[in-house]
Amino acid sequence: MAHVIAVLNQKGGSGKTTIATNLAHALKLADAKVLLVDSDPQGSARDWNEANGGQLLPVVGLDRETLATDLKAIMGGYDFVVIDGAPQVARLAAAAVKSADVVLIPVQPSPYDIWAAADLVEVIKARQEITNGKPAAAFLISRAIKNTKLSGEVAEALEGYGFPILAHGTTQRVIYPTSAASGQTVFSEPGNTAIEEIEAIAKDVLELLP
Repeated sequence: MAHVIAVLNQKGGSGKTTIATNLAHALKLADAKVLLVDSDPQGSARDWNEANGGQLLPVVGLDRETLATDLKAIMGGYDFVVIDGAPQVARLAAAAVKSADVVLIPVQPSPYDIWAAADLVEVIKARQEITNGKPAAAFLISRAIKNTKLSGEVAEALEGYGFPILAHGTTQRVIYPTSAASGQTVFSEPGNTAIEEIEAIAKDVLELLP
């Protein structure tokens, strides 16, 4: 049975699709069979997939409340399913949480992102209460700016939610948006330091899996 990793935050612009596509590609490059699921009605991951002609990863759109049931029908043969979650649509987020083994919550170094995480945290904790702690959940600091105190301050603020913070996150790098625009990931340019960020995130995520 595939491990399901959901990348969720109900605030738009938190870097969900960037993290989902790059994480999925990292897992594939580590010789895993990976399915990327776009559960966002806006279809950003599907647009990304169309830009590369479907050459990097299999991508399916499942932007409906029956996500958990639908996944069971298609996830056979995969090692991992990575879900790119929908912003602002609480019922779709709940469906993704129900499906997941691990939920990653990308949070930018901004008080707005921290506040926006509260509702999702409640959904995850409610699910954990009836499923012996499943899914595991962790924050991922996204788009941090180097040499600033903001990331540390965000980490302190997030501690109140009771979920761990991944040891590694993403920083502001041009390659993230430029590679996405052509339907690629940071792995399209060997040797760039963003690859190290994504590989470190993938390692952190694997350690969260049951």
